[in-house]
Amino acid sequence: MKSPIVAASITLLAPALASAGMAEHVNREKIDAIDVIVYPTAIKDVVTIMGALPAGDALAAADHDNVAVAMLAAKMLDRGTTKEDKFAIAKKLEGVGASLRFDVQEQSLRIQARCLKQDLPLVIELIAEQLRMPAFSQIEFEKARRQFVGELKNALDSVQERSAEAYKRAVFPAGHPNHEPSIDEYLTAAQTVTLGEVKTFYHKYYGPDHMTLVLVGDVNMPRIQDVVSRVFRRWKGGVDYLRDATPATATPPRDHSITVEIPGKTSTILMVGQATGLRYRDPDTLPLEVGTAVLGSGFTGRLMHAVRDNEGLTYGIYAGVNSNTFADGSWQVSGTFAPELLDRGTASTQRELHHWWADGVTGEELAARKTNLIGTYQVGLADTFGMARTLLSTVLRGRDVTWLDQYPKAVDAVTLLQVNTAIKRHLNPEKMIVVKTGTLPKA
Repeated sequence: MKSPIVAASITLLAPALASAGMAEHVNREKIDAIDVIVYPTAIKDVVTIMGALPAGDALAAADHDNVAVAMLAAKMLDRGTTKEDKFAIAKKLEGVGASLRFDVQEQSLRIQARCLKQDLPLVIELIAEQLRMPAFSQIEFEKARRQFVGELKNALDSVQERSAEAYKRAVFPAGHPNHEPSIDEYLTAAQTVTLGEVKTFYHKYYGPDHMTLVLVGDVNMPRIQDVVSRVFRRWKGGVDYLRDATPATATPPRDHSITVEIPGKTSTILMVGQATGLRYRDPDTLPLEVGTAVLGSGFTGRLMHAVRDNEGLTYGIYAGVNSNTFADGSWQVSGTFAPELLDRGTASTQRELHHWWADGVTGEELAARKTNLIGTYQVGLADTFGMARTLLSTVLRGRDVTWLDQYPKAVDAVTLLQVNTAIKRHLNPEKMIVVKTGTLPKA
């Protein structure tokens, strides 16, 4: 049985709010340097909160800090503050049925919370308390570090983690915000990092400047103004995201093939792709995304139809454009195969990829995919979680909240010429990285 908060949060928004004119219902203000975005809905008593501030792994790497500091700083947030220990905080949240978590992504610390309307002041207070005054207990730090080391050791045996690691390290050069340290580098860093280094990172990067806080549900801006201004008053600091990186370029063919052997696995992952040089707001990004959806979006994409349905070679195979929120991103195909089917699956995938790249998409495919993308987008806005996530990603990508209404129109306006031109302009199968990870078939 779902809790009242979860059950309410997946209730569909009123049609008037989940259709054209959504931006008219958005309230956006700077409150003590924080970009606060409020979207009231017809759902009663429930509020979903999402937020972000620049404090991710890429910022530590850019400053040549210990690469474990960003993750460990985030892990210390819910381990007690200078006001109360972690058990007291957990008791407060559990007492009202609320949830609150912090996660680290490439460039950002992410905040996600959900609560009843009446408990919103308490939850915002706890967000502020944990962000502003973590206790940084040495005992809790050692626990957090052991937990992180355990997670990294598990990642070394994960086909998904090792595949993503190898792909991103090959596609993005060292120094690029999307280039990641290896899991081994993270492991070494986690075993040697000190609490002092974590504190230094925290004091340098945590602050209200460039922080975004989105609230969706039974909420209004005047109430939020009062609470946010009270609990975040006089908090200072923070930096901007890394937005000015030199775009990555496709890797020369001589470096294109990578294998990562992990014994004893029942599946392998194939990844094929390259850097696009495109950020989300660049004109060619949307046409490329629409064309890519024809190739590999869901069960109706060309790849699933050919490689899975017709040939029975894969559990699942998809294509997408990724990691372009703050810097230029990548394009990739990712498929999962039984080890004995990997070679045939690779050949089939490459065949479909080359055909799509060389001949482009058809007008019929484009029309169908536009309808699908617009429908999926609108369904994604039909609950508080989806609306909050979309609002946050929209503003982090540098778009105004009016993009909520403009996106379906922009998709519908994409032309066949724009799609096929973008595919040829930014992709080249002969320069793509090919990564095979798992228990690989013998030659």
